[in-house]
Amino acid sequence: MNMTSYRILSIAACCIMMQTGCKDDCGTTEPIDINNSEATDTTTQVEKPNLYTDKYRPQVHFTPAKNWMNDPNGMVYDNGTWHLFYQYNPYANNWGNMSWGHATSTDLIHWNEQDVALTRDKLGDIFSGSAVIDHEGTAGFGKDAMVCLYTSSGSRQQQSMAYSTDHGKTFNVFAGNPIIANTDKDDFRDPKLFWHADSKQWIMSLARGWQYAIDFYASNDLKSWHFLSSFNTPEYVRCNKGQWECPDMIKLGDKWVLIVSTNPGGPVSGSGTMYFIGDFDGEQFVADPSEYPMWLDYGMDNYAGVTWSNTGDRKVLIGWMNNWNYAGDVPCDPWRSAMTLPRELSLTNIDGNNYLCSKVVGEIDAIASDWKAIDGDLPSAQAYHVKVTVDMTSNHTIQLANGQGEHFDIDVKGVARLLIARRNAQTGASSFNGSFSIPAAQAPIRSAASELTIDIFIDRSSVEVITEDGTTSLTNLVFPSSIYNAVKVDGNANIGSFRTLEGIWK
Repeated sequence: MNMTSYRILSIAACCIMMQTGCKDDCGTTEPIDINNSEATDTTTQVEKPNLYTDKYRPQVHFTPAKNWMNDPNGMVYDNGTWHLFYQYNPYANNWGNMSWGHATSTDLIHWNEQDVALTRDKLGDIFSGSAVIDHEGTAGFGKDAMVCLYTSSGSRQQQSMAYSTDHGKTFNVFAGNPIIANTDKDDFRDPKLFWHADSKQWIMSLARGWQYAIDFYASNDLKSWHFLSSFNTPEYVRCNKGQWECPDMIKLGDKWVLIVSTNPGGPVSGSGTMYFIGDFDGEQFVADPSEYPMWLDYGMDNYAGVTWSNTGDRKVLIGWMNNWNYAGDVPCDPWRSAMTLPRELSLTNIDGNNYLCSKVVGEIDAIASDWKAIDGDLPSAQAYHVKVTVDMTSNHTIQLANGQGEHFDIDVKGVARLLIARRNAQTGASSFNGSFSIPAAQAPIRSAASELTIDIFIDRSSVEVITEDGTTSLTNLVFPSSIYNAVKVDGNANIGSFRTLEGIWK
């Protein structure tokens, strides 16, 4: 999500805080290698203890060393490196001065923070967008150039271009910007690119906000674009409760999946991400009939997720682990916001209906210990991966807890086929924003099997609950006094298995 759209929602109290600029001398951001214990931020001299061990700092999720972050964008795989760009404020720990922060990884788990890639220019703030590897040099910047398209947000939202010829180390802003000018549209943002092999052209999807639409454009050179079609859902009015943004179009097998983030109007409250499954002929996307909206994640805190480009048939997505209801108020300092664990996407068919599956990438095994049976409290660790299997003939409660009496409950309703996460004052800090405490985040269980296996990823300030088949997930922020290190199923402390996860900030 971008702040222009967020201002429209200024009825919410937290919006006032979000619009605040840098109130003091926040300095500038220098590149920080957060995997290098000797690295320092030469501007603010962030010390290692604060960087690695401040109270709510996730230990296995990406966070910037300091300052505000929101939507992932520009993600591309290039020459063995995963590039993660993201909406970033180089100067403060609240929304503002929108730029593209940049981090890289060779394994999707450990991240090195790089120089800020793109910053505000005469056309406005640098809002969300995407990046591709132009293997054939269609844009004229040479073969294998990294080409980024993004929204310039000034008096109007327009589409602009930047490119790199050194694998993302430095970027040149295209002198002919904007490449798609805009004089009359209020919402016109978040370009997501892919190469459509059948029609031999680049395709761009653009979000139309409160028009509840995604526009498609085509180009042969990434510079000159022409309008193709628009997708909207007048027949699915439940999809049109919030502005549409951050689109992504991917092909899985012989079907196309259109991912659309919407705010407000998510599955519980505030932010959420829908998806549509259908067909794309190089000009128009047509959704298959289904019970829309279908949600990528039924929790409160998985938003604006998009996939890496240039990965072939493998589709890997990462989301912003926050919610615009309270994003500016979460008690995190000197950083604010984390990304979800990367998720690998696939399609599955259940009873004649296609569903998008989302599973944590297999690369997580590299930081995981061997599996052990749960027998009392879990040993001290940076983070945990818990696996629990329950029968579906009755109801169950899985409780995550710590020594301070705080707990996060997950209810499994066997007969009703529902998975429910409960976040309230008993989970930890919640009074920082009145909309943080929720009675329940409820998700359908797609499987008709007699047993259900659930994967739970526990970090210092998040719980990601994912059914083993990937058809249902609930991602929620939590702020307990200490990490949950006890697991009980219906009050029993020796059901399930676990493995510890090694922290990535070493």
